Amino acid sequence: MSIPFSGTITRSGGVISAIMKQVKSVNLKAVKRISIQFDPFAPNVTHTRDFMFFLNKPKVLATNLDCKIKTEIVCDRSDPVITCNLLSGEKVTFKSFNLTTLELFQLLNQHVSSLAPVPEVIVEVKTKSSKKAGKQR
Repeated sequence: MSIPFSGTITRSGGVISAIMKQVKSVNLKAVKRISIQFDPFAPNVTHTRDFMFFLNKPKVLATNLDCKIKTEIVCDRSDPVITCNLLSGEKVTFKSFNLTTLELFQLLNQHVSSLAPVPEVIVEVKTKSSKKAGKQR
């Protein structure tokens, strides 16, 4: 006996699509430098390395061309740490030992991307009479 088909067959969004959604909303305009420190032999370092991989995407780097991303590889069995030096002089530190890649990007967007200045959009409203006056000149 088979199960009757109901609805459509869809692919689940999954973790990767959630990470990519967070990556698209990253804005590094308020950041001067990001330092990523990890021990490659530590057990929970894969999420930090994935975070570093997605952070180096060209669209993310294009949000602030002056932002320096520095990777420090240590062999002292220390926990992975991500430090963001802001333009205001403050430091935001993420201890990423028990955090997933998605959680790291959510925290980055919550604490760092939210500090980026919002560009002002100036909308010029043109009326019919001003359009006609522009054509006559």
